[in-house]
Parts: sequence; structure tokens; C-alpha cells
Amino acid sequence: MNFIEQLRQLDPREIGRWPFLFRALGVGITFAVATSLLVWFFIVRGNLPDLRKAEAEQKSLWATFEQKQRKAANLEAYRQQLTEIERTFGAMLRQLPGRTEVPSLLVDISQAGLAAGLQERLFQPGGETRKDFYAELPIKMQLTGGYHEFGLFVSSIAALPRIVTLHDIEITRGGLRTGGTRRGRAPAPTDVLTLNLTAKTYRYLDESELSAAEPKAKAGRKQSAKAKRKTT
Repeated sequence: MNFIEQLRQLDPREIGRWPFLFRALGVGITFAVATSLLVWFFIVRGNLPDLRKAEAEQKSLWATFEQKQRKAANLEAYRQQLTEIERTFGAMLRQLPGRTEVPSLLVDISQAGLAAGLQERLFQPGGETRKDFYAELPIKMQLTGGYHEFGLFVSSIAALPRIVTLHDIEITRGGLRTGGTRRGRAPAPTDVLTLNLTAKTYRYLDESELSAAEPKAKAGRKQSAKAKRKTT
């Protein structure tokens, strides 16, 4: 009779009559199961929170490692982008006039309208508004003429070597005017339009202006922080 057949003939209700080998195996299996249960209950179960915490820390460290690895892999691309940004910023900064160049720029803006054939009804520079490293100067303008002259004016402003932007553009009809002749034809009436707009030019702040503005900026940040704390 082989081992499998002997195992099948064993009666669980008569363990005492089993052969010695099977009784020893039964005792060993029972002991192993009991030991595993005791280890689980007294050791593993008590350390489960620590194990879960360690597992969470491991995942967090791994995520941080992968993030830094990606940054390291893209470091050269980031450096190239930074160089390009600095180059573009430098080019834009060179387009901003200094304090002494603003009067001549205002003349250029006014001359752009006159050269386009527009009549200048209003040219009123406003007060400067200072930003982080530059100042913004608005100029209210009112010009009269036709669509063609307006197009020439806008093109001339865009071609200026300094940055000038146009805002709050409003065009209204103001009547008719007589145009010039073409190949012997009679003069044709054309619309007279009024253009109201705000032109904005910008200049960079020099070192003395930036140094003077820094204490005010710090005071403003402190007041803002105090106001936030009061509201909370």
C-alpha cells in the first residue's frame, strides 16, 4: 500500500490509531499553523501601522526621485529656454526708452499722425504709472482723417523703434470732405472720421528710481500682509 492510499484510509476521529509517521506529520502541521497565527497576532498585526507608513514613505520618496530624475533629464532644455527668455527680454528692454528719450518719442508719435495726413486735435500726455522695472506713460489723442490715413498712422506707430501700444480706439464719422481728382474725374466726397485713442509708451526705470521705489514696495507688502491677517 502506497503513501497516498494510507493517507486516504486515515480516520480523523481515531488519530491515536494512526501510524507514528502520520501522527508526527499532523503534530508538525498543527504546530506550524499555531505558530503562524501567534506571529501574525502578536508581531505582524502590531506593526501594520508602521509597515503602512513605511510603504507610504517609500512611494513618496520614489515619486520625488522620479520627479528629480525628469528635471535632471530636461535640465539642458530648461537652460536653453532660460537663455532664450533672457535674450528676448533683453531685446524688449532695449526697445524701452530712458527718461531723457521720452520727449523725442512723444514728438515721433505726434509726427506719425501728421505724416499720415491726419489733423491732430488733441495730444495730451498723462501721468506716469510705475510698474516693477518700467513706467507706463499714456497719451490721449484725437485725430481726424480718412480710413487710409488711419492705416498709415497705425503702420507708422508699429514701425517706431520704441514700444508704443494703442488702446481704447474709437472711430466716429464726422461728415464729408472732397477728395482729390484722378485722371480728370470730378472730386469725390469721402468720409471724415474722428479717431480717439490712448497711445501708451514705456520707459525703463534707472537705478536711482528702482532704489527709491524698493522701500515703498516693501512697505506696501507689509501693509498688505497685515490686512490679510486682520481679515483672517
